[in-house]
Amino acid sequence: MSIETFDGAAFEFTVPVLVAGGGACGLTAALAAAEAGAQVLVLERDPVPLGTTAMSSGLIPAAGTRAQRAAGITDDSPERFADDLVDKVGNALDRERALHVCAQSTVTVDWLIDVHHLPLTLFEAAGSLPGHSRSRLHGTPNRTGEELMASLQDAVIAAGGDIMTDARVSALIVDDVRRVRGVKVDRPDGSVERIGCDTLILATCGYAASERLIARHIPEIQAAVTHTHPASRGDALAWGEAMGAATGDLTGYQGHGNLAAGHGLLVSWLSITEGGFQVNAGGERFSDEGLGYSEQATHVAAQPDAFAWTIYDQRVHAVMTPIAEYRDVVAAGALRHADDIADLAEQIRVPEDILAREFALIDAAIESGEPDRFGRRFIPTRRLAPPFVAVKVNGALFHTQGGLEVDHDARVMATDGTTFPNLFAGGGAARGLSGPTAAGYVAGNGLMTATTLGRLAGQAAAQQVLSLHNGSRPA
Repeated sequence: MSIETFDGAAFEFTVPVLVAGGGACGLTAALAAAEAGAQVLVLERDPVPLGTTAMSSGLIPAAGTRAQRAAGITDDSPERFADDLVDKVGNALDRERALHVCAQSTVTVDWLIDVHHLPLTLFEAAGSLPGHSRSRLHGTPNRTGEELMASLQDAVIAAGGDIMTDARVSALIVDDVRRVRGVKVDRPDGSVERIGCDTLILATCGYAASERLIARHIPEIQAAVTHTHPASRGDALAWGEAMGAATGDLTGYQGHGNLAAGHGLLVSWLSITEGGFQVNAGGERFSDEGLGYSEQATHVAAQPDAFAWTIYDQRVHAVMTPIAEYRDVVAAGALRHADDIADLAEQIRVPEDILAREFALIDAAIESGEPDRFGRRFIPTRRLAPPFVAVKVNGALFHTQGGLEVDHDARVMATDGTTFPNLFAGGGAARGLSGPTAAGYVAGNGLMTATTLGRLAGQAAAQQVLSLHNGSRPA
């Protein structure tokens, strides 16, 4: 990835709003720009727009939405959501910035549903996930990222946006006043195109697929499985830093302690929040699983042979069954079913006495009402009962949460505090709301900043080019 100096040479063609990256951020940005009346082109390196979004459950958190109110949740708000985020991050998050994104995420979700008819509904069962004090995750019917991406792509096309696939942006072309004049695009046949732009939105992934950047910023997760899109090489970060952009929270990331071992399929963390727990190869618990799935990734990766067993029961199994990816876990044959603790110990090949002791310690904590030895509080109504279910899991790195600093309109900020003339960023390219560690991530954080910053970037870029083309100064 490189920055090239603009030499005055003509481009093959020029687009008012150019978007680098066709994931949820890029498509939402294109949708907003097209809706505002600007011509927009998305450049996507893959044959089909998927990105890290397609590897997720496709859930977008927002507080105070119409979908929540329809479900009887009338006491949630962007302010409550911002407080939840600040609490989860441990106050290493600016509340004003968090509140702005939370408030705009409400607008974004209602807009996607009401204006562009995305089939998003409230996933009420997800209300128990760490960091969310209310049910506020919205997703497509099957709760998959692929389904969300397909809906967004259809909406962009219906709004008049264009998407060019098999188009990898390899360089930004920048003039001497830091204005992006265009990009170089590598095509599968080896040809290179130069495409000009009035504004550029960076909507590429983070850097979770870059061993060099992981070793530099988050070495504690190197032992975990990397479960991310191969294009997550830190392209936007490299371009931004080369141009003098400010960055933040580069040590922040989303991990996950529940990736079905050998299958690459996510087991919902509802398996834990609904009363389940994890043991290692020796049958022993090793942490407070209730803190969150992101920080649990390093705990699982640190166990003997870098795996754990997630244990739950048939009630929890039924709660997760509506999730399409969990049904894939079931279809893959990843689950072990057991009639009682002795059967379970045999199924997962751990000492029965040690596993039975862990069940007894959890029961004792429930009876006492006190936290267990790891500090976890188990909820009496979620006590596990036979028959049991177990699945072998790995700790995984999903995506990074740090990136380029952006203002309230998703304009990229320079290290001197100014903004670049025509450069915007969102999604994995921009600094998220998870703070400097894995512990700050709450379910849906990535898609919230992807869709919300994408919408803000698309709107602001469209406003800028429309003002420019109308003969006035850019906004």
